[in-house]
Amino acid sequence: MNSNTSSEKRGTLQPRRASGRQRVAELLAAASDLMAERGYEATTMAEIAARAGAKIGSLYRFFPNKEAIAETLLQQHIMALHDEYEMLAQRAADLSPEELADVLIDLMATLYPCMKSLPALMEARTDRTAIRDRSRGQALAGIAAALRICAPGLEEQVAGDIAAVVLNNMKVMLGMTLKDAPTTPGAPDELRRMNRLYLSSRLAPCRATKAVRGSGENC
Repeated sequence: MNSNTSSEKRGTLQPRRASGRQRVAELLAAASDLMAERGYEATTMAEIAARAGAKIGSLYRFFPNKEAIAETLLQQHIMALHDEYEMLAQRAADLSPEELADVLIDLMATLYPCMKSLPALMEARTDRTAIRDRSRGQALAGIAAALRICAPGLEEQVAGDIAAVVLNNMKVMLGMTLKDAPTTPGAPDELRRMNRLYLSSRLAPCRATKAVRGSGENC
C-alpha cells in the first residue's frame, strides 16, 4: 500500500476511553486475521475496516497506515510471549516436570489464536532475521529459566540444551495443530507423552538441590 500522505507523519493514536480501546482491539484483531489469511502485502486498510465492521475513517483515526498496524501487532506479539514466559517462571516452582512438560508442549498452540499473523508480519520486514533471532533467544531463555526453577540443580548450559529440544517439540506440536506437519489423530498425544517422559528423566534427578550432581547424574 502507498502511504505517502501527510498521515504517515502522524503516530498511532492511543485512545483513553474504554470504547476507543475496544475499537482499536477490534481493528487489530481484524488486521491480524486478514494478514494471517492473505499475507501482509495483500491486506488493505479498506479490508481491515470492513472486517472489523468499522468505517475507514475510524481506522485511519487510530492508525495512519498499514505499517503502523503491523508494528503495533508485532509489539503485541512480542509482549505476549514475554508475559507468558514471565507467568511460567512464577508457576514453575510448583509444577512437577510432567506438568511443566504439558504446559510447554502446548504453549505455542495455545498462543497461536492471538499471534496468528506473526509469520506474515515477519515475512514483510527487512529486519525479520534479527527479529526471529531475538524471538528465538527469548523463547529459549524463557524455557531454560522455567526448567531451572522447576529443577534447581540443573546447570545453566544443560538447561539451554534441553530448552532447545523442548522448543523444537513445541514447534512440532503447533505444526500438528495447524496440520502443517505430518500427523495422525493420536500423534499429538504421543508427542505430549514423549515430552513428559523426556523432561521427567532430565529434571527429576536435579529437583532437590545442587548436591545431586555428586550422584553421577548429568544435571
